[in-house]
Amino acid sequence: MGEKVKSFEDLRVWNDGMQLVEKVYSLCASFPKEEIYGLVSQLKRCSVSVPSNIAEGQARNSTKEYIRFLFIAKGSLAEMQTQIMVAQRLGFVKDTNEIMALCKSLSIGLSNLISSLRKKA
Repeated sequence: MGEKVKSFEDLRVWNDGMQLVEKVYSLCASFPKEEIYGLVSQLKRCSVSVPSNIAEGQARNSTKEYIRFLFIAKGSLAEMQTQIMVAQRLGFVKDTNEIMALCKSLSIGLSNLISSLRKKA
């Protein structure tokens, strides 16, 4: 703790986001083929958006911009959680406990990082 972050790859939230991408892609493999351009496409885009925005924000030269990109990542995460709930309601997926727990943990991690950055600013 207290070590300087040299790269977005050092961030736990980014690594958790990458793990989430892998889980979403695996989850989508079982969806009906007619959903490939619908819910599957949207879920994949949202999942990739989370670590992408964390990385882009960390690469910016401004703490204010970094925080803005972290909020965008949180928004993508919430959108994705909603889509997972839709998929469950439609019967495309049964057990969402593991992926939703990861989403919750990631959301908390993003909130903590935002709070930490706000204190430094």
